[in-house]
Parts: sequence; structure tokens; C-alpha cells
Amino acid sequence: MRTDVMKGLGDAVRIFAVCLLAWGSCLAQDAAANSTAPAQGDSENASNPLAKVKNTDVRAQYFDLKNGSERWDYWLADGAFMVTDSFKIKYELHYWDTDITGTSESDVESIRIKPIFFLNKGKLGGWKYQIAVGLDWILDFNHRDKGIGFGSDQIAPFFGVALKKPNWVLIPLLQHFTDYNGVEVSLTAARLIVLQTLPAKAWLKYDLKVPVDWLNDNAIPATVEAQLGKMFTNGFGAYADVLAGIGNDRPYDWGVGVGVRFVY
Repeated sequence: MRTDVMKGLGDAVRIFAVCLLAWGSCLAQDAAANSTAPAQGDSENASNPLAKVKNTDVRAQYFDLKNGSERWDYWLADGAFMVTDSFKIKYELHYWDTDITGTSESDVESIRIKPIFFLNKGKLGGWKYQIAVGLDWILDFNHRDKGIGFGSDQIAPFFGVALKKPNWVLIPLLQHFTDYNGVEVSLTAARLIVLQTLPAKAWLKYDLKVPVDWLNDNAIPATVEAQLGKMFTNGFGAYADVLAGIGNDRPYDWGVGVGVRFVY
């Protein structure tokens, strides 16, 4: 009985999340009509999670897992919009294809909604800075029997600072993940993102993630990612990713990915 109730509650929350995104998008359209912010693509890169941009990406990433299995992570939507100049919503929809159970399985993995609030900004030496707080709201579709997802809905508050100077952005972030439904989770992650602007509307992104899994003998499933991308017009770009796991607790050996970006 309790399982049926929790499943029904989880379905209701997912429906609410989709409605929230639709409502937020309407607010963003209204805010954009009255905004005096710079045009998209002038100085912000959507690969920066703290950038004030409006975009939608479609992505695919392949992972070679430690046990000889593999996984495809299809980001059916990876985007963001500004509700106001100081409030951003980022969203992701993930679909996995994996053989980790010994047979090929595929299904929707999760919806992730990330409200971000921009706080103080100023200048520190030769760097401009922008402080932000927010959280990841992760809604798992409960396909763990297929080897898909983590089996729990999670909340993950974070604190971050974007440090900017010409052609460079550094973003240190600290985030804690905890469950509120399903498999127990307690994980704290430090993250460092470095974005380098290149000529001809191109960029390089470096992304280091160092989590500590407090419920798994303090394991550290660290990863690093490099991304090379280019905007071909003000509204369209593409990029490629190379990923690698670090250390004995790494979640995968290596990975590659591609994506296309629409900025509007």
C-alpha cells in the first residue's frame, strides 16, 4: 500500500514539475519582452550554469563503465530561461540506454529543475564576480530495476561564484545532495568550471567534479570533462565533450558527447 501511495505521489510531483516549467516559461516570455539586458550571446556562454541566458540544448553522451557495460545519456532537453534579471530556471530531461543489467534497457531517467537566484556582484582585483545560490530538484522515474537512474528523488542546494575577466570565467561551486523519496543519498560535491573564450565565437570548457559519498565509505567518484564548442550564428551552436573518471571510485572510465545549442 505504501509503495502504491509513494508511486502516486511521485507521479503527481512530476506532473507538477512539468506545469511549473510551463508557467515559468510564460513568465520568462513576459520578462524578456520588458528586459533591457544585453542580447543573448553578446557576453554570456550557456555552458556556464550561472550565465544569464535563455537557451535549449539537445545532447548525447556515451559512457564506458567500469564493469565493461556502457550507457548512453540522451539529454532530450538541457536549457534555461530568465524569469527576472535575478532569477533563472535551468531544466534537464534525461533518457538512458544501458546494458548494465546484462540486457539492453532504455527509459526516461529523470527530470531536473534548477532555480538559481543571483545575489551580490562586484569587483575583486581584476575580476568581476557574481554570487548565486540555488538547488537541483531531481525527479527520478524509478527505473532502477533496469539499471536506469539512482532510485530516489533528491534536493541539492548549492552556492557558487562566477569570476569573470576578458576571455575567462571561473566558477567554483559547492553542493550537497540528499534524498526525500527512495534510496538514501548523502553526497557533497565540490566543482570547478573554467570557461575560455576563443576567436570566432568558439569556447573551451573544463569541468572538474569531486563528490564525497558519505553513505558509501566516503567514496570519491570524481570526474573531469572538456568541451569544445562554437556558435555558428547568434542563435545556433554545437559542441563536443570528452569525459574521464578519476581514481578508484570513478563512476565510469571514459566518455564522449555531442550537443547542439539554440539561443533565443
